[in-house]
Amino acid sequence: MAKNNRHGQAEILKDLELDRIYRQLQSDSHRLFFNIARYTGERFGAICQLQVCDVYVCYSGIKEPLNEITFRAMTRKASPNGERKTRQAYVCDRLREYLSSYRGELGKVYLFPSSIKKDDPITFSAADKWLRTAVDRAGLEHRGISTHTFRRSFITKLYEEGALDIYAIQQLIGHASILTTQRYLGVSKQKIQSAMNRIYN
Repeated sequence: MAKNNRHGQAEILKDLELDRIYRQLQSDSHRLFFNIARYTGERFGAICQLQVCDVYVCYSGIKEPLNEITFRAMTRKASPNGERKTRQAYVCDRLREYLSSYRGELGKVYLFPSSIKKDDPITFSAADKWLRTAVDRAGLEHRGISTHTFRRSFITKLYEEGALDIYAIQQLIGHASILTTQRYLGVSKQKIQSAMNRIYN
C-alpha cells in the first residue's frame, strides 16, 4: 500500500479513523492482527510471523494471553548497523480482551497461518491486501494510509497525550536512535505555535 501523503510517510490516524477501518474488516483473524498492530505499534512484517507461543500460554486446550507479546529478533527490521533486537511489547487491558475472546483458527506454530499453506505464516502482501480493502470500504482510500500507519499513530498518540516522553517511547518501540523516533512523530503546526507562545510570552 503506497505512502502517498505529501511528506512521503504513512498517514497518522486518530482513534475514530482507526475504528472506521476496523469495522470494515471481514474476519476475526484480521481484526486480531489489526488490534495487535494498533496497541503495540509493531511492524506488520513482525506480526505476520508471530508464533502462538509468543502471544499465548496454552495448556489442556485452554489459551491464556501472556502479559507481553514477544516479537523475535529474526522477524524484525534491522537497524542501520544491521542489528536485530527482540522486542517484548506490553499487553494493555484492551488488547488482552481481544486476545482472550479470539475464536479464530490458530496455526500449529504461527498465530496467523497462511490460508494456502497452513504450516506457514500469512505473508506481508496478504496482510497489506486485506488492509487496503478495509481502507477502501471505510472511504479513506484518498489518505496516505499504509501498513506503517499503525506504528506512526501509536507513537504519536503516546507522545501527544503525554503518556511518555520521547526517550521512553524510543525504548518502548525499539528504535536504535532517538532521531528515528522524532521522524515518526506527527506534530502539528498548531501544537508547535502553542508551545512557542507558551514559552516565549
